[in-house]
Amino acid sequence: MKACYKCGTAIELEKVSRRDECPSCGADLRVCLNCSFYAQSKANECAEPQAEPVKQKEKANYCDFFRFKEGVTRHHRPGEPAAEQKKSGKLEAERLWNELFKKR
Repeated sequence: MKACYKCGTAIELEKVSRRDECPSCGADLRVCLNCSFYAQSKANECAEPQAEPVKQKEKANYCDFFRFKEGVTRHHRPGEPAAEQKKSGKLEAERLWNELFKKR
């Protein structure tokens, strides 16, 4: 399942263009934080050695190596306090749990 890095909303698009945004929070979708090559431990935070360095990982870019990551992964957003990250992570986990086991 493809999901927005910022809010965790499921994304149903096959191909993601530079202009696509999350239908829930409005965040750009073609960003490093949604890419399967994104790796904080690598140089330039990218596992693809031929990719050009991108400074703003949460902004749309033209990287030729972009591959939308499968699964829900929330990343640290600059300026967000740690307590807010933890709180929003718990809320996201609860939302996903409720969605998985919702009553019909």
